[in-house]
Formats: sequence, structure tokens, C-alpha cells
Amino acid sequence: MNIFANTVVTISFKLFDASNKLLEESPEPLTYLHGGHSGIFPKIEEALNHKQVGESISVTLEPDDAFGEYDPQMIRMETLADLPPDVTVGGYLVAEQDGREVIWRVTSIAEGKAVLDGNHELAGQRLRFDCTVMDVRPATAEEISHGHVHGPHGHHH
Repeated sequence: MNIFANTVVTISFKLFDASNKLLEESPEPLTYLHGGHSGIFPKIEEALNHKQVGESISVTLEPDDAFGEYDPQMIRMETLADLPPDVTVGGYLVAEQDGREVIWRVTSIAEGKAVLDGNHELAGQRLRFDCTVMDVRPATAEEISHGHVHGPHGHHH
């Protein structure tokens, strides 16, 4: 079966940075609903169109294709007294900003202040996404209406 809109696709993947360093490898297969349901980056979806089980792709993702450009305005300095007592470097805080949820990464703590970065850790980076198609099946009507996969490796209600 070929991959097309409203198929459930299972892939294994590896993600590399611009210097070819392995950043992430799927410990288990990733399953998503193909066809613009926001389950995977659009450029990867486009490259997977019409592929079959066993086929592989390698896609270079510019920052705009993946996690966006690095935005220096997404850096904040906060007084430690205004943050949870267990805040640590490398930890994350979730807050609402302009009506949307922002995840802030704590990048440093010094002199009673913490530096928070709201950029994704891979923002501003060119990446390479290599994957192999492990399975393809038609999506159920319920999966299509919900816009995500149900069952094994997918979303469970």
C-alpha cells in the first residue's frame, strides 16, 4: 500500500544536525495520520507521499521547515523567588503567553535569577531527518474525524 492522505503511517527515524551528529533516534516506531493533520513536519510528509513499506527517505529541514528561527525575544530573565522552588538548569516551566502555552527551558541560574528560553532547543538549526516506512494502513473514519491515530503506537481514548 502506498502512503497518501488519510493513511496511518509507521516509521522509524533518525534526526541529525548540520554537522551530521545524531540528535535523536526513535526508540520505538512513530505512528501518525498522514495528510496534513499536523502529525509530522509538512516537508517530511511530502517526501513520504506514495512511498511503501520498506522504503526510506532523507530530508533536509531548514529552520522554517522544522522548529523555526531562533528568536532572541523569547529569552527572559526571572527572579528565582518568582519561580517554583524546585527550578533547576535544564528544567522546563510551562506558562501562558498571548493566549498560548509556552514552554520555557531554564538555561542558567545565577545571583538569584534564572534565564528562561522559550525557543525550541533545535530552533534555528538545519536538520536532516532520515526514516524508513515500517507500516501503512488505511485510517479509520474515527481517526480521520479526530485528526490522529488510535490504537497501538497512537493516541488512546
